[in-house]
Amino acid sequence: MDNRVDTRWITISTDVLASFDGAVIITWLLSVLNKMEYFVYQVNSNSSPDITGEKPTPTFLYDGAGRRKYLTAAERNAFLRVARTLPDEHRTFCLTLAYTGARISEALFLIPKQIDRPAQCIVYETLKRRRRGIFRAVPIPADFLSELERVHQLHVIQLDPVLCAQRIWPWCRTTAWHVVKECMTSAGIEGPHTSPKGLRHSFAVNALQAGVPINLVRKWLGHARLSTTEIYADAIGEEEQAIADRFWKTFQT
Repeated sequence: MDNRVDTRWITISTDVLASFDGAVIITWLLSVLNKMEYFVYQVNSNSSPDITGEKPTPTFLYDGAGRRKYLTAAERNAFLRVARTLPDEHRTFCLTLAYTGARISEALFLIPKQIDRPAQCIVYETLKRRRRGIFRAVPIPADFLSELERVHQLHVIQLDPVLCAQRIWPWCRTTAWHVVKECMTSAGIEGPHTSPKGLRHSFAVNALQAGVPINLVRKWLGHARLSTTEIYADAIGEEEQAIADRFWKTFQT
């Protein structure tokens, strides 16, 4: 199946272009491109496996070769154990990603005043949207909040109007990525899920398998569509494994 969009119909004569204001034309073109992007997303999301040799489309759960892209609960816990042995700033960064499921860019943009101590949550700006200013609150464990307060001196910095607006981890994306990658490698985790995105996928999968309502998981992850969050429900969990175990007992040898 050819998923490419034929764009030959997006043509306007120079006479028509001359009759409109430039801003109007730009707005119209952006609208067309947004619709095209949505169309391509729908086609790719609904496409079935191809048997004619077409390259497989990776998903949130598996890559194009069928390899898992999320950490299991055991792998996540191994990551947490190693993370707790790291230097202070490396440790709190890794734990922040693990406990909140944030995108690496959202964690890097986090500033002290976005850690709401009375509400025991971190308020992220959702960056993967077409407009800025969309925030979401993600709850965090009390002991982790205490660690953030101790390491980053939140009780002092949040009172300073200048310091409270500066990034907590003033690193580039590459540095942050390597911090997480090295922690996973030390924990013995290997495969396409050894990345910050693997932690985000793990957060979603394990939250759903722990019984967290899907609307809350959607809110915590900052998904625009519930259908995006629903993809994580397809991961195999302990309950499904137990059902399969009962089924296998019916096999007679």
